[in-house]
Amino acid sequence: MVFWKRLFSNPSDSATSAPTSQFNGELLDVKGETDSQRRIFLSTERDIDLYELEELCDAVGWARRPLRKVKRALTYSFLVVSMWEVKGNRRRLVGFARATSDHAFNATVWDVVVHPSCQNKGLGKALIKYMIRQLRNEDISNITLFADPQVVDFYRRLGFVLDPEGIKGMFWYPD
Repeated sequence: MVFWKRLFSNPSDSATSAPTSQFNGELLDVKGETDSQRRIFLSTERDIDLYELEELCDAVGWARRPLRKVKRALTYSFLVVSMWEVKGNRRRLVGFARATSDHAFNATVWDVVVHPSCQNKGLGKALIKYMIRQLRNEDISNITLFADPQVVDFYRRLGFVLDPEGIKGMFWYPD
């Protein structure tokens, strides 16, 4: 879908073709990176192209969600962090996470995704640490998340614990 959007859009309007010098974000060091033209940025100031986000989620095999609901989730999120690969004047969304919050004590991290081509390079770790730093800057002290079994150890290495103090989460789902 993003291909068609890019094909028929004005390049000067596209987030993927804007010059790097106009990019607001934090530059990351990528371990083992040999391409001096490629840079990775984290940002909280970018509007997310829903089609580009959907393409990223497709790349990791997530089920599709209605774009109108994704847009609403982004609108009502307390924090949205995007990770961008920049090569020359081209940008590509390669990571994403968001958090909801009560704006005082608690935040929950959702939808953490890193493109498969960018995994195992420390970028997921950098994304989560950036999220935690941003939430702590807002004086949020209780940060939670839900993790699939295959990524529990990843989050443990970043300081998350399973069921602290024996607390058990409960869920309600419609029939």
